[in-house]
Amino acid sequence: MGGSAMLRMLFEKGGTAVWMSHLDTMRLMQRAFRRAGVVLHHSQGFTPHAYVSMILPLSVGVSSQCEIMEYALDTELTITPEEMNAVLPQGVRILSVYESDRKGKELSLLKAEVTLEYDHELPQARLVQELFEKDELLVEKRTKRGIEETDIKPMIYSCRVESGHGSLSLECVVAAQNPSLNPMLLAAAVEKYLPQCKPDHVTVRRLEVFDAKGNVFR
Repeated sequence: MGGSAMLRMLFEKGGTAVWMSHLDTMRLMQRAFRRAGVVLHHSQGFTPHAYVSMILPLSVGVSSQCEIMEYALDTELTITPEEMNAVLPQGVRILSVYESDRKGKELSLLKAEVTLEYDHELPQARLVQELFEKDELLVEKRTKRGIEETDIKPMIYSCRVESGHGSLSLECVVAAQNPSLNPMLLAAAVEKYLPQCKPDHVTVRRLEVFDAKGNVFR
C-alpha cells in the first residue's frame, strides 16, 4: 500500500439503518468518504477496490454502538467524525477516528444485549437465568457444513437476565470469532427449552468488543 496510512473508525448503527446489509454499509461508507472529499487508497490492477473493511460484520436487523471500520488513505490528510457525520444518513454515526496496530483476529469476544419482548404475561427472569446455567444448550446453528445442531454453551462466557417493562434483558458475552456465536441464538435457546417463555419480539444490540483477555478491542 506504499505510504498510505491504515486507520480505524468506531461507529454506531441504529434506527432504520439496522436493515442495511453489510455490502450496502460498505458502499455507504465509501460514498461518504467521497462526499467528504477524502481519497481512499485503492488496490492496483484491472479491478481496483478501496481499502475499506469491517472488523466484525454486523447482521441485518442488529443495532450496535461498537462497530469498527478499517480503511487506508492515499494522503496524509485525515477526517474527523464531524466531517463524516455531516454526509452520513440518520442511524449511522461516527464516534471516533484513530490509528491502531492491533490485528482484527485479536478481537475475540462480543458483549451484546438481547431483549425478549412480550405482548402479554412476562415470564420470570429466574427461569431464563437458570437455562443459561445448564451444562449444554443444543440449537440449530449455521456452520461451514450447513445448518447443524450445535452446543452453544461453550461459546457463552456470561449471561445476566433482568426483568424490564414487558421484556427480559439478556446481557451476554459470547464468542465473536473462530468460533462465533450470533446472540440471536440465545433467543432460539429460550424458544426451544422454555417454549412457555417464547418472546413475541426479539432485538439485539452490540455493546462492546474485547480481546481474549477481556480488554476492550480497538
